[in-house]
Amino acid sequence: MLLAVPDCFTSFRHNTTTFLFQRGRRSSNSASPTRSRRLELCKATLITNSDSFEVGRFLGSYGFMNITSYSGFQSGADTEYSPGDLGRLRVQDVGEGNVKISLYEGRVSQGPLRGTSVLFKVYPGQRAGGMEADMMAANELNAHTFLQSSSKGICQNLLILVGGFETKTGEQWLAFRDNGKYSAADYAKVMSERISKNRALGEQMSWNQFEQELTIKRRRYFVLKLLQGAIRGLAFMHDQDRLHQSLGPSSVVLNTIVERDAAYLVPRLRDLAFSVDIGYSSLDEGRGTLSEGLWRRASAAGAFTPMEKRAFGIADDIYEAGLLFAYLAFVPFCEAGIVDSLSLQRLLESTFKLDVEATREYCLADDRLLDAVKFLDLGDGAGWELLQAMLNPDFRKRPIAEAVLNHRFMTSAIP
Repeated sequence: MLLAVPDCFTSFRHNTTTFLFQRGRRSSNSASPTRSRRLELCKATLITNSDSFEVGRFLGSYGFMNITSYSGFQSGADTEYSPGDLGRLRVQDVGEGNVKISLYEGRVSQGPLRGTSVLFKVYPGQRAGGMEADMMAANELNAHTFLQSSSKGICQNLLILVGGFETKTGEQWLAFRDNGKYSAADYAKVMSERISKNRALGEQMSWNQFEQELTIKRRRYFVLKLLQGAIRGLAFMHDQDRLHQSLGPSSVVLNTIVERDAAYLVPRLRDLAFSVDIGYSSLDEGRGTLSEGLWRRASAAGAFTPMEKRAFGIADDIYEAGLLFAYLAFVPFCEAGIVDSLSLQRLLESTFKLDVEATREYCLADDRLLDAVKFLDLGDGAGWELLQAMLNPDFRKRPIAEAVLNHRFMTSAIP
């Protein structure tokens, strides 16, 4: 059931986007004249009147995940590292912030987009979420506004912002085009639970061999297309001087999780609250509150100049994409509970110190992981090769997003 937006919502017909945008890390006033005109044009197309929306059912809530620090590998209490070592011997510590996001269904109720389904992302007001919530909302609006004003057009692999408004209680409501309610994490969960159910019922033994092979082939194709879409979105962001900085299975939205419909699959990146502007002018201006951790890690890794910091930021996103790759290569191919994102990350980082070949040997000895191993073995180990490159301990040796897309594993036809 759809309801009109409650009376407690204030109407920002002209100034909502300006209000949020200027509270972000960087206002449009510091941009070039051409960039400012693009941003103003994009802001003018956003729906900022709360009366133009209807709110539907509550879908749930979640906390943001982002990198909070880097922890070095410890081989002993007296271990010492040089600045160069710090750039290589690093693993990510991922933490969940205090800001809880609520999701609602909805639709546009008037204007040219009338009837368009939207997904509301609601940030709590300062009273509930503090200044961090406001900064995250402003930063997400800033990032989407900038990316949607690109001269290269709209990227189909990024979620589209339709508009937004603020309530009298300070909540920030961002409205995105509803291109699917499932995430890559949901897909992986459904597939792993399906494997468990089939094995519990003993169906695997009675399956036709051809049917088993067809199911695995479909899953491989679906996962590969999911990865391609996510990396295309990331490549577009990097080309526009924007980092994601919160990339994971839950931040990739899917329009379908039906493997038979893989030809119509369009993955889209969301959750840009921690996105960072890595344009050289922004790097020269200083640090924003939400990006302080990134630049501390960059300094610890020996990245000090704007060019080095930009390269570090891009490599940081690629590392996160590598962990997403590992997640999608394992979880949908294994029974539920065998492996999850955190246990897989610990296995790669803590147990095997980012030695992907050693990780493969370990997984090969566990029959429960065999389908995942076979997937990464395709193309004479092309999957493992790409995973090692993306998780290279030295950030300077990680590929850029375009190189990931052009890797032979990503371009190969699934046999």
